[in-house]
Amino acid sequence: MIKLGANTVLFGERDVRTAMEHIKWAGYDAAEISALAGMANHLPLDDWKNHASEIKALVEELELPLNAMEVGASVEDRLLPAFEAGAEIGIPVVNIGPQGYDQDNADDMARLVDHLNAMAAKAEEFGVTLCMKAHVGRAVHSTPTTLQVMEGVSSPAFGIDMDPSHIHRAGEVPKEALKQVISRVRHVHIRDCVGPGPSPGPPELQACGRGEIDLMGYCQVLVDAGYDGPVDLEIIGAKDYELNRQAIIAAESYGYLNACFKACGGR
Repeated sequence: MIKLGANTVLFGERDVRTAMEHIKWAGYDAAEISALAGMANHLPLDDWKNHASEIKALVEELELPLNAMEVGASVEDRLLPAFEAGAEIGIPVVNIGPQGYDQDNADDMARLVDHLNAMAAKAEEFGVTLCMKAHVGRAVHSTPTTLQVMEGVSSPAFGIDMDPSHIHRAGEVPKEALKQVISRVRHVHIRDCVGPGPSPGPPELQACGRGEIDLMGYCQVLVDAGYDGPVDLEIIGAKDYELNRQAIIAAESYGYLNACFKACGGR
């Protein structure tokens, strides 16, 4: 059965208990904890040891496992504590983007591949999986560039985080793109999107079912491929919203995704 989670980044500057409680109440099976300084720093990586006990206690109390953490930046001094925290707290996937590596720059792509190889080796030592997604305007921004990284990074501790909204904004059809990379997908960030971007739109239009992406078709590809990794809602830009608006977006998206996966035979 596909397990559905939600990234705590939706709840921005709310405390981690509030974020995880509302994710649980919305119906999700799991949560992805945000370690994104400036957006939602629910796992401060420079001080994670002082937060580990609280987070583990919340996981147990709420019966809401953490299936991933989002770090964003791929720099080593952020990733090493992320790997260590993941191993200690029990978070199997660490998600990053290709920030710092520019689009259509062959030298940057080569540097990124070398860096990912080095960081995947470190991730393997800690028993966690490093995942990276395509991102608008970066070296990896499309299916062809994702395939380049898949070819260049062979470590079993590295996988693709497949986010349909970024692929949609690259001018592709996400469900068709997914078929090309599914063999290495180890995490899915999911949200909807209206228009070509560059941003995914306001948070309420990122709610699943409100945009232009064929998320039912996307879910069907995941189910048909036998994918059994995390699928986590990731809504950005809502950190200053009232709590009830954040909770509505979480619940609405859960209902839509749950219905899609049930119709596809994945739940």
